[in-house]
Amino acid sequence: MELMVQPPVVRTPASVERARPLVEALDLTRRWGKGPTAQLGIDRVDLALGHGELVAIVGPSGSGKSTLGALLAGIDRPSAGSLVVDGVRIDQLSDDRLARWRGSNVGIVFQNFHLLPTLDARENVELAVKLADGSTSRRNRRLRSLDALQAVGLADKAKRLPTQLSGGEQQRVAVARALVAQPRLIVADEPTGSLDQESGAVVFDLLAGLVSGGTTVVLITHDEHLATRTDRIISMLDGRIVSSGAQ
Repeated sequence: MELMVQPPVVRTPASVERARPLVEALDLTRRWGKGPTAQLGIDRVDLALGHGELVAIVGPSGSGKSTLGALLAGIDRPSAGSLVVDGVRIDQLSDDRLARWRGSNVGIVFQNFHLLPTLDARENVELAVKLADGSTSRRNRRLRSLDALQAVGLADKAKRLPTQLSGGEQQRVAVARALVAQPRLIVADEPTGSLDQESGAVVFDLLAGLVSGGTTVVLITHDEHLATRTDRIISMLDGRIVSSGAQ
């Protein structure tokens, strides 16, 4: 009887996996409506983002930068094109699968914090853990939430409601909520836009510090000074990328 020899399993080295872009967008387009009244958000955008990269997306109001950020974060869907994040073609996921993927793989920071007013700081962060993995025990969720608050310097204010925190502190809670699930990608849309200069600098430093652990951070901003502190600036105009260069 002939002996069947199985071919060896060839594993992709971690270094090769890391060399591949975390985010790959091809011909990414988002429009609302049809015909002459259609609104165009972004138009045939090609984009690659590396692991552990700190990127600023800049441009005037209406340039498409927030639309692109929403697509990258999986909170909106493209009308055409493809979007692969960490090997997953997210534009082809069902709504339920996309929601689960987003909870486990993406952290989102908004300009206006989006904290639930009836939950304290720890509970706001803990909710993100629960959404990412509903099987996590309550004790583990609490410990992870406190660790995240510690990372942003707010462990001593874990029991405070959002109304009992300053704007800068609320945004730091939002950063803790974004990082608590240890996502590969964080999308921050104008995270310093509602803050004074000092608080904004603190929030930026927190986000920038995440890249050393391999997290990719996309910063959508009007702040040219903060943009110059990133690894790469992507400039948008009329829904297209008009320049993309390393600092």
